[in-house]
Amino acid sequence: MTQRIFGHIPGIDVGTKFSSRDALYDKKIHMNKRAGITGAQSEGADSIVISGGYEDDEDYGDIIIYTGHGGRDENTGKQIADQLLKRQNLALAKSMIFELPVRVTRSLGKGKGYRYDGLYYVKNYWNERGKAGYIIWRFELHKAMDNLEIIDDTPVQESDISISIPGRTIVTTSRIKRKLKNIREIKELYDFKCQICNIQLKLKGDNLFYAEAAHIKPLGKPHNGPDEVNNMLCLCPNHHVLLDNGAIWIDSNLKIMGITKPKLLTVLDDHKLKIEFLNYHKNEIAFELEL
Repeated sequence: MTQRIFGHIPGIDVGTKFSSRDALYDKKIHMNKRAGITGAQSEGADSIVISGGYEDDEDYGDIIIYTGHGGRDENTGKQIADQLLKRQNLALAKSMIFELPVRVTRSLGKGKGYRYDGLYYVKNYWNERGKAGYIIWRFELHKAMDNLEIIDDTPVQESDISISIPGRTIVTTSRIKRKLKNIREIKELYDFKCQICNIQLKLKGDNLFYAEAAHIKPLGKPHNGPDEVNNMLCLCPNHHVLLDNGAIWIDSNLKIMGITKPKLLTVLDDHKLKIEFLNYHKNEIAFELEL
């Protein structure tokens, strides 16, 4: 059974250099000796390698515009066909949808090896005509914050592949703990529909939707809210921003306040919100707007 890991590989520091693709494979940094993307299209991509193979790639360091997989001639490396949002490309799209970290490794040049450059997040994806005139898929990746810690999620099974999230401690003054399983759970529970406006945002591709996991009591200092489903809402981006800034809040009766016509929040039976987190948000985040 092959183990796929989202996040850092324990014992491998950012900046570590490797002599070859075989060495990346042996250390589980990138589990494919040829393809630039590794992942499962139903779960997400865990790793990419930037090797200069695609003429449309743009690498700005902390931001990468990465060209998807497929459509190239194996002998010349030239683009000879359109790319499809399937397999590895769909895996990268799922990484954005489920907020999964992607390991990024850069080639140091022909014969000079590779360097592991840490975790990035897919922030956007789209298709366009590339320089060769064929449709390509593009993925915008942003470097992760240094104070991110990805911890103990339960393994997710896909056929004969076990996907797990390892424990990892990054030494900084403050760590934000993220449990990737819970982010996926809250989005799938509501079928990617906002609990406030009930809107489901459709993305490019079959059955791909976008929603955000919003924390009622915020993560990190000074709030130190937990990254648990009972402290999360599934929201559209607009209502996520309004919640985070205290422009709207949820009272103890689950009524949405701060809007023209207050209404009840959509809450399913399987979603057990903690009233203490709602009260904290009302009193500590939204209190200035309520005065």
